[in-house]
Amino acid sequence: MKWRIDDAGISDFLFSPRCRVHRHLLLQAVVLLITVNVFWYEPLQSLPFVQRFFGWLVYLITIDAVIYANVYLLIPRYLLKNRIGVYSLAALGVILVVMGLTVTAQGLLYESKLPTQYGGSLAMFVNGFSGIVTIGFLTAGVAAIMLFRHWILYSVRIDELESATLQSELKHLRNQINPHFLFNMLNNANVLMRKDPAEASEVLFKLEDLLRYQMNDSSREKIALHSDIHFLNDYLNLEKIRRDNFEYTITQEGDIDGVWLPPLLFIPFVENAVKHNFDSENPSYVRVSFVVDGDRLDFQCVNSKPAVVDKKKVGGLGLANIRRRLALLYPGRYLMERLETENSYTIKLHLEL
Repeated sequence: MKWRIDDAGISDFLFSPRCRVHRHLLLQAVVLLITVNVFWYEPLQSLPFVQRFFGWLVYLITIDAVIYANVYLLIPRYLLKNRIGVYSLAALGVILVVMGLTVTAQGLLYESKLPTQYGGSLAMFVNGFSGIVTIGFLTAGVAAIMLFRHWILYSVRIDELESATLQSELKHLRNQINPHFLFNMLNNANVLMRKDPAEASEVLFKLEDLLRYQMNDSSREKIALHSDIHFLNDYLNLEKIRRDNFEYTITQEGDIDGVWLPPLLFIPFVENAVKHNFDSENPSYVRVSFVVDGDRLDFQCVNSKPAVVDKKKVGGLGLANIRRRLALLYPGRYLMERLETENSYTIKLHLEL
């Protein structure tokens, strides 16, 4: 379960260092409400206001001492380090010490004026024990609140770390695709330079468009699907210029213009299709299709099989990367199928947008 806070104001108040003073003021307001009843305590009504005020001040300082010792000393040093036994003993020790000092201070203030109000040692014991239990519950409540706050902060940090790790891994995977593709294209241009310099010049102009796309659009988190399709068309067109007896088609159905996706999501499939369908003796083809139906995108890439398959070339880094990238970008919202017949390979990808 992950904790998320949507209200920035509440989040700032609870966790931001800028609101530290406001949090302390709120705490003091709560302590004031807890301790202010001393002014209406019946046995003390005959005392002067100044004496009752100092008695209340001792009570407030007692509560504050227990709370702040708990928050700044006991909880970070023992409870958050899972030393529950030591924390319990230390908290009990703080309560007893503070209560002892409080009873002594209040005795000096009240007993000389109200000797009959303390009905013997039993009454004093009951009164002291009641105070210890009350402050004990207050200590436990503060500990629960601080643990809850620590859990929220921990959950938020985990979310931020997961997000940062995800973005770093996606960037790494995307960067693995770009040099791979660029290497292939430069190799194509090199081959054409020897065969047909004019055609090689045309290829380099098209390659310039592809590189511009990679440098600009591929750095964005999401791009329009039609931009990626245009990129694939340029890529396959370059391959058609380079190779004889190679044909390709790209078909589109549905609201293509309304779909935005992470860039370079489909090029690994098409690269692999081109790489593994090369046949120097027979015609080869790549058929790509995109179908958008509501919140669903169906992508299919079919390529011909060469007469002789070099098993050492089957697979490659591209498909391994795209599987990992899909798992990061669309967890539980994608299905990838790979089909093989005697004459063709087919990749089918179904995405929930």
